[in-house]
Amino acid sequence: MWSVKEDAMLTIILSPDSSIPLYEQLYKFIKNEIEENRIKANDKLPSKRGLASHLKISRSTIEAAYSQLQAEGYIRSKPGSGFYVEQINLKLNSERPKHSISPVKYESPKNYKYEFNTNGVDTNYFPFSTWAKLSREVLSEKKEEILLSSHPQGMYSLREEIAQYLYSFRGIQAKPEQIIIGAGSEFLISLIIQILGRNKIYALENPGYPKTKKIFYSNDVETISINMDESGIKISDLEKNNINVVHVTPSHHFPLGIVMPVSRRMDLLNWAAQDENRFILEDDYDSEFRFTGKPIPALQSMDSLGQVIYINTFTKTLAPSLRISYIVLPKKLLKVYYNNFLFYSCTVPSFEQFTLYKFMHDGYFERHINRMRNIYRIRRDSLISMLMNSKLADCIEIIGQNAGLHFIMRVNNGMSEDELVIAAKEQDILVHGLSKYYTNKNSIMPSIVIGYSTIQDKDLDVCVKLLEAAWCQD
Repeated sequence: MWSVKEDAMLTIILSPDSSIPLYEQLYKFIKNEIEENRIKANDKLPSKRGLASHLKISRSTIEAAYSQLQAEGYIRSKPGSGFYVEQINLKLNSERPKHSISPVKYESPKNYKYEFNTNGVDTNYFPFSTWAKLSREVLSEKKEEILLSSHPQGMYSLREEIAQYLYSFRGIQAKPEQIIIGAGSEFLISLIIQILGRNKIYALENPGYPKTKKIFYSNDVETISINMDESGIKISDLEKNNINVVHVTPSHHFPLGIVMPVSRRMDLLNWAAQDENRFILEDDYDSEFRFTGKPIPALQSMDSLGQVIYINTFTKTLAPSLRISYIVLPKKLLKVYYNNFLFYSCTVPSFEQFTLYKFMHDGYFERHINRMRNIYRIRRDSLISMLMNSKLADCIEIIGQNAGLHFIMRVNNGMSEDELVIAAKEQDILVHGLSKYYTNKNSIMPSIVIGYSTIQDKDLDVCVKLLEAAWCQD
């Protein structure tokens, strides 16, 4: 919308090569703007001299367009002042189809006093002062570079730090050239699908993270949900369904908490090795938080044939809002990426990349992970201890608690899973049933997914008492 200010101007793309004269193109444009009420009654049109200069066309073209508009009664001339829009009855246009935009009302989910969610972190321990200090340094030292676009794969020095981190903590030998940084797994999974092709059959774990399923569905690829057993995804079902690409979470399955044993990992790699066009998407989203036993190397570190595409994110280790994730492409897929997809710009701002680089390079990232691992381990131990010493002890079973930031609590008290969730909500506490993560609701023992990362230590005892009140049958 433009106004009646003296310097108001109209911008329109006129086509000199069109069979329609320039004055008629301008006339039709202004006429349509008036009829659509985007130029309102009594608004002043730009001066002929000013509009001619703005559009780089002759003044006579402007005069011809204005004369036609005036002749049809759309505008009037006021001597010494200029041209103004007439008051026009637009009811005659009411029968024309209107494509209006209805405001979409976003219904915020109800907030509960206590929420056992799986998609958050404890923001109280985010290193704000360190991040602020590094941000100031970046603004001072890199003030020109942060305004420029980074390499499509992300800043090289940050990719070097990620490669070093993967080698030291996940056993992955990757070069910076294999790493692509992006704003969240949504973009990167979509990129992987483009690299591998939409003509393949993709397998997803069942149960699994609902958002991952939606990402694959939205990319218009054929997807099949493959059931799990106690060791992870069933290899025999991959064979039966002629799967080409499988998405797995071997370090800590969501939501069952399974840590895929070496034997199943080898079975999965052998499945992929049977066809050079088979690939494994290893989602290692919360591998940093393993509380029992020795660290387990990533599946990618066992891959000698280049069949594993590694995906990870800083969502769980730092904060979801940073939106910084990355993938490691096998070398044999780099040529496809370079030839066809290097035109994509990096989706993470240079400022955040420089700050994260300094955070990793100066050792803050490793110290932060070690600190958070200890905090979450103590919180997990305290919560499980309170549950097993509560009135619920005789009717619950804890599984999948050795890694990640959630565990499964099976509840055998005679209530259905839906009843458990509703009863907890009545006590102002939000929990999620396990069955919601299945493609088809399975007939499993009522189970609750307990994400404890956002529950404060001081509130654990209150939460357990609320669950007692909700689920203990008097």
